Amino acid sequence: MSRAALIQLTLAVACEVIATLSLRATDGFKNLWPLLIVVPGYIGAFAFLGMSLREISVGVAYAIWAAAGTVLVTALATVLFRDRISLMTVIGMAITIVGVVIINLSVSEH
Repeated sequence: MSRAALIQLTLAVACEVIATLSLRATDGFKNLWPLLIVVPGYIGAFAFLGMSLREISVGVAYAIWAAAGTVLVTALATVLFRDRISLMTVIGMAITIVGVVIINLSVSEH
């Protein structure tokens, strides 16, 4: 995985996290201003994800994108929106991270 592909995947995750948190900020579309971030955020997420797929296999890229996005959105939502997370949620996120690490290790063995 080249540095450029890793940067593209990181930007995809960042765009997706920003877009998802902005979607939450619409408060069920009662507040439409955050949509100015949501739409370009998701477009950027898919564009950067697509660029990263030139060098990263789709399964690995999607696993990293989904897991990182889930963990970051959950963590940031606890701060920004005072969402509560349970111990089971934390355990589930830890298992997800371990799974992505195992996927990456299995790919690097080839």
